[in-house]
Order: sequence, then C-alpha cells, then structure tokens
Amino acid sequence: MPKKNTASGETPSPMRVLVAWRPDASGTEAVEFAAWLARTTPIQVRAVTAFTRPWPSSSLSRLGGKYKKWRKKEASACESRVRKALTTAELPASMWDKTVSVFAEGPSETSILTQAAEEFRADVILLGSHGSAPKRRFMAGSTADALLHSSPRPLGLTPRSPKLSRRGVTRINCAFIDSENDRSFLTDAADLASRWAVPLRIVSFAPEGIADSPVKSTIDLESEILVEWREHTLAVLDQARDAALDRHPEITVDTEIGSGWGWSGAVESVKWRKGDLLYLGSEHLGSLERVFIGSNTNEILRHSRVPAIIQPAHGR
Repeated sequence: MPKKNTASGETPSPMRVLVAWRPDASGTEAVEFAAWLARTTPIQVRAVTAFTRPWPSSSLSRLGGKYKKWRKKEASACESRVRKALTTAELPASMWDKTVSVFAEGPSETSILTQAAEEFRADVILLGSHGSAPKRRFMAGSTADALLHSSPRPLGLTPRSPKLSRRGVTRINCAFIDSENDRSFLTDAADLASRWAVPLRIVSFAPEGIADSPVKSTIDLESEILVEWREHTLAVLDQARDAALDRHPEITVDTEIGSGWGWSGAVESVKWRKGDLLYLGSEHLGSLERVFIGSNTNEILRHSRVPAIIQPAHGR
C-alpha cells in the first residue's frame, strides 16, 4: 500500500490498482471494487487480460503476421470493453492509467498477473469471485486460489454482487485470527484507517461446534476451551486497540468478538456495513513476503459479505 511521508507531510501517491479483467466473466465485481476504492482515495488503475496459450510457441512462430494481427485485434477489443466497464462503474478517467488495458499472454493466468503486477508496481491486485458463487459470497476460482498461496503483493477480493457504499470505504475491519502469529498487519490496518480517515474495528471470531466429534466430553471440552480463548482474546484485543491508538490517536478504534455456530454464524454475528472493508494478514511462508492463507482465513473469506484485502506476511 502507498505510504504517507510522515516526515514531510506530503500527500501519498495514488494507490496503484491492477484489475484482473476477463471479458467473458459473468460479473464486473473487480472493476466495481476499484471504483469503490476510488471514492475513498486517489487511485491509478490498469486492467490486465490474461491469455493463456493453448499452443506451443513454435506453432505461433510459424503463424507469423497472422498471429500478430489476431493478437492486436483481441487487445483492441479488450481495451474497448475495459473502458466501457470503467465508465459504467463511474470511475473517473483521471484515475485511469495511461496504459489502461494490457493484453498479456503466458503459460498461466497466475504467472501473467504476477508479472503484470510487478511491471505496474501494483499496490494491490483486484479479483472478483467465481461466477458460481451465491450473491454476496466469495468463492475463489483457480487463479484466485493460486494467488492466495503465492502472491508477493496484496490481493483485493470481492464477493459476487456486493452492496457497496456510495461514499466508498467507511470502516476498516482488521480480522485478528492468531495471537501467536505476526501482528504487523495490525499496524498496516491502523495506518490505512488513519490515511483514509475512517474508523478501525479489530474483530476476532469464535466459531462453535467445529470440533468433529459426537462425544459429549469432547463438546464439553470445546466449550471450556472457547471460554478460555475468549478471555485471552479480549485481553489481546485490548492490547491491539491500545497499540493502534498509541500510533494514531486521531482514529476511532473498536474491538469485537463474533460468536456463532460454525464459521458462518461467527462471521455473520457481527454487524457489517456497506462501507466495510475486511483487512486480513497472511501467514509466514518461510523468509518470503508472500500471501499464504491458512484454513481460518479461508473460512472467513468464504463467509464474508464485504470486500477484503489480504496483506502478505512481512518476511523475517
């Protein structure tokens, strides 16, 4: 994410947003996500269409000019659709990158997007949900799933047909999952709330009934563990709140624990607004700074009804 120069007080540069664009996609959620961010902070957006080659490069070389002509035609068609989608989403043309649409090819959509993000120096890569997902639910397609376990850059994921505030992001919701894991993403979330002048909510989830055993003693044990976990988590959330306020005393910080049956009940037990952005940290993957989500993070994403940004873990 772009940082503010606190020493000089300079305004941060626009957030560089790369949209994963698929002309045949059933929805334009990633473009709408970009337009939503644009109502919150200045952005510079570029869309990339990934064409995965089904043929070997030797076959393409034999086609010569015919292939180049086809590629140019496809790139032009994609750019027209991208411009139309950005206009429909009411994303100001002043926030479009000079090269607003890129038609890129490679062995896989994941590698294409990763390289495109590197070349664009993207602050975030936006992807929509799989087309078969229910409304206001996120379901990762093959590309999103691969990037969730390998991307060196933050990912922005949005449910299908989300309800978004016309005022843009109005609250950052930092999902606190594991008190033993890296907490640097809490600092990142507080910085973002301060930069966007919005409140910060630090929330943790306590799903009930997920122990896979019908034995009553196991159920009783789970209840005891949840009580202890809740007391511990309340103390940790208070510490996190104090740390965020010490860093940014000007922001409003609240804490909350969502409890319910299963992950669905826990995530839905806290009230969500149209202007909420879910902010998640990822787990460490060796010494690399990459997104790597665990099972708990994946469950939260599956049941969340609001857009999310997943921040890669800071390398050690």
